[in-house]
Amino acid sequence: MEDEAVAGAPRLTRREASALRRDQIVRAAAQVFGAKGYRTGSLADVAEQVGITHAGVLHHFGTKEQLLVEVLQQRDEQGVADLEGRHMPRGIDLFHHLVRTVRANVQRRGIVQGYTVLTGESVTEDHPARAWVTGRFTTLRAEIAAAVRDVGGPQVSDEDARRAASAVIAVMDGLQVQWLLDPEAVDLAETTRVGIEAVLRAACPHVSLPRLG
Repeated sequence: MEDEAVAGAPRLTRREASALRRDQIVRAAAQVFGAKGYRTGSLADVAEQVGITHAGVLHHFGTKEQLLVEVLQQRDEQGVADLEGRHMPRGIDLFHHLVRTVRANVQRRGIVQGYTVLTGESVTEDHPARAWVTGRFTTLRAEIAAAVRDVGGPQVSDEDARRAASAVIAVMDGLQVQWLLDPEAVDLAETTRVGIEAVLRAACPHVSLPRLG
C-alpha cells in the first residue's frame, strides 16, 4: 500500500516523492532510535514523526532491521560528507577520523546500540542484514589495512596490515559493547584512541606516531 502523498511537494514525480519520503523516514528513525534506543523505539514512533502509518513505513523499508541499515548507511555517509571526495581518508588521517567518529558516537547512544544489536544478530543464518554487515566489515578492513600500509610503508606486510585492521575494528566494536553496558566504567572515546594507537604501534614499531583525535 502506498503511503500518503508527501505534503508540500505536489509537483514531484512519483519516484522523487518516494525518495523524499524515504529520506524523511530515515531521519525520523535516527531521531527515534537515538532517543529511545533501537529496541524501545518502534516503527509506530517513526511513522508518527513523519505523519504516516506504520504500514507506510513498512511499504518503503519492509522491516525494522532494514530501516536501521538505512540509518547506519546515512550515518556513514554523513560522517564523510565534509571530507574530500566524500570517502574515507588515507594514511594516518583515517585513524584520526575513526577517533573523531567515536567521539561523535558518544552523543548518539541509540544509534550505537542499534548498530551493536544488528551486527550481533547478523551472525545468525538468513538474517536480513547479514549481507550488509559482512560487506561493511570487508570494506572497512580493506580501508584500514591500506591506511596501516600507508603509515608503516614497505616494512609492513599485507598480512600484518590485515591483522591490524581486524584488531582496530575489534577494539572499536568491543569497547562499544562495554560502554553500552556500563558507560560510567568506560570512557569510549579515549579508550578507543588508546586501543587504536596500541594496534598501530604494534603494526608499525619503526614509525613515530602522533596522538590520534
